[in-house]
Amino acid sequence: MDKNARVLYMSGSVPTRSETFVYREILALRELGIDVRTASVHAPTHGLDSAELEQMANETIELYSAGKVEIMRETIAELITHPLRTIRTMTRVKLDALFSPEVSLKRKPKVIWQGLAGLALARCARKIGITHIHAHMAHVPTTIAMYAAKQLGTGFSFTGHAIDLFPNRTLLKEKLERAVFVNCISHWHRRFYQDIVKRSDADLPIVRCGVDTARYQTTPAPGGRTLEVLGVGRLVEKKGFDVLVGAAGRLAGAGVPVRVRIAGGGPELNRLKSMVEALPSGASVEMLGETDNDRVMELMSEADVFALPCRVAKSGDRDGIPVVLMEAMARGRCVISGDLETIRELIEDGTSGVMIPPGDLEALVDVLRSLAADREKVDELGRAARKRIEDEFDLMSNARRIVDTMRRHGVLDEGAGE
Repeated sequence: MDKNARVLYMSGSVPTRSETFVYREILALRELGIDVRTASVHAPTHGLDSAELEQMANETIELYSAGKVEIMRETIAELITHPLRTIRTMTRVKLDALFSPEVSLKRKPKVIWQGLAGLALARCARKIGITHIHAHMAHVPTTIAMYAAKQLGTGFSFTGHAIDLFPNRTLLKEKLERAVFVNCISHWHRRFYQDIVKRSDADLPIVRCGVDTARYQTTPAPGGRTLEVLGVGRLVEKKGFDVLVGAAGRLAGAGVPVRVRIAGGGPELNRLKSMVEALPSGASVEMLGETDNDRVMELMSEADVFALPCRVAKSGDRDGIPVVLMEAMARGRCVISGDLETIRELIEDGTSGVMIPPGDLEALVDVLRSLAADREKVDELGRAARKRIEDEFDLMSNARRIVDTMRRHGVLDEGAGE
């Protein structure tokens, strides 16, 4: 065990607004005294909510955004200074690309390039004394982390989520076999991994993408005549926002006073706008577009209900446990979600929120009609939602789980994080 452990965290972009759970986890680990540095496949986002995040963006190792020439320069330098290691690492990369059944013909060159990026990352990581690499997202970030760790002779670990495990899945079996440990955001994820590779529960710890309950203060629901409904997320099929828009139209036709606001951008934006334009004249739906986190928090305080009617997309993509649902629950909001197995670990139907069959318009209409008529139930579900977050999804509690896992697997010494 290394008393001078220095962990490198990486993801697609660190920091970025769309993956708040990554930078919050990093900040929580730093608060516990763990030396965490950052790397990013793509350019980090500048101008976020704090000077702390701006410093993180400035200090992050950039890979693809540094340019192909820079990656090749670092790769050649690595070959010159560590020729045998580089040959061994690239041999592994080529074998994976050529023979893994999870790497399609189209993706084989991409895996080779990710291997080269891994060499470039290893060279940068060695200069700052990295002793372990952890990646969020099981596809490209973890592929690069896996090869960088091999080049360094260190271990790696990762956290998988949703799109990275389904439509964009690559080398998952190999990653599960080679990782020191794999953090599972749900028990469903653990079972999913164990169906692929037989590993112990200790190697697959449950670590939630938590939220800072000290930061999210509860606020009372407005409780006005109109039921205020908020949805937040990327505008993609799996989020089910078309179902929410359709429900608003049905409720307006039935004379139920409901206003729906949807914050977020994405490929479904134009289709959703067309649906809104076609609604009955009495329907109230606002498409707010891309919205920063501070404004999202304001919107939550103005909402009675938070709705995210998730479903499985035609591509097979599905949500894990959406962080925005946790944020809404931490604010004491009554939440409605599509009944996916992972989300059942967050919301107990009828106790800490309401679950509907995925994609079921009639069910969503019925639930919203019922809640509009029973504001005491709205408040009751909101209070229980907050307690559920405090009990299981608190950020610092889950950061301590990560520290414990790193200790058990020899990444950190026994006194680290205390």
